[in-house]
Amino acid sequence: MIETAQAFGVDIGGSGIKGAPVDLGKGDFAEPRLKILTPEHSTPEAVGGIVRQLLDHFEVPDDAPVGIAFPAPIKPGKPLDFMANLDQSWIGVDVQRCFSEACGRPITVVNDADAAGLAEVQYGAAKGQSGLVIATTLGTGIGTALIYDGVLIPNSELGHLELPNGKGDAEKYAASSIREQQELSYKKWAKRLTKYYGLVEHYFNPDLFVVGGGVSKVSEKFLPYVDIKTPIVPAKLRNSAGIVGAAYYASTRN
Repeated sequence: MIETAQAFGVDIGGSGIKGAPVDLGKGDFAEPRLKILTPEHSTPEAVGGIVRQLLDHFEVPDDAPVGIAFPAPIKPGKPLDFMANLDQSWIGVDVQRCFSEACGRPITVVNDADAAGLAEVQYGAAKGQSGLVIATTLGTGIGTALIYDGVLIPNSELGHLELPNGKGDAEKYAASSIREQQELSYKKWAKRLTKYYGLVEHYFNPDLFVVGGGVSKVSEKFLPYVDIKTPIVPAKLRNSAGIVGAAYYASTRN
């Protein structure tokens, strides 16, 4: 692994598994990332083998912290009870132990939305922000991360809050995928986002919202129309957030 890297991060998704050495001083890749397509049968054995392949490719030293951003709530030492984007054989698996055994070394695993939120607090749009930061990712669903004074409150699922007046599950009403499916204008979508962020604001009183996901690239089309009191800003790290956040988190756990 290149000398300017202090940790290694992996971001596991339903379509691709990406990894890169991370410069923790800059909060950026120390070498270009490598992406390997997620296997059709994305079992623990298959995905674990790809993570090991990434570590071998970058010649990651045995003592380097390795973090994995994983698409499910993570409780080390406890079996996974829900899986949406990978093979259902993950249910009942201790994810952190699984990867550690597959790679023959200690591995730290963190929820993917939590990893992205940590990256934004340490290096991105929320750097230097005190109090409660709620980072969200608007995509197929709504992912959330809560960080208070730099400390992660893991495994929040605020994308599944029930909206009032019969609107139902928040991500089924206001996710970016819903905007696309229903061909909503950005202004009309912003009205839905106002209902969502307004509800989160009411219950949690955050100091800052950070909005990530691919749609954050065009944040000027909708964020100015989200009518809430809390400051709300677009994410900065975007596609690198999962890898950088996972690597940073691993460095704090070793």
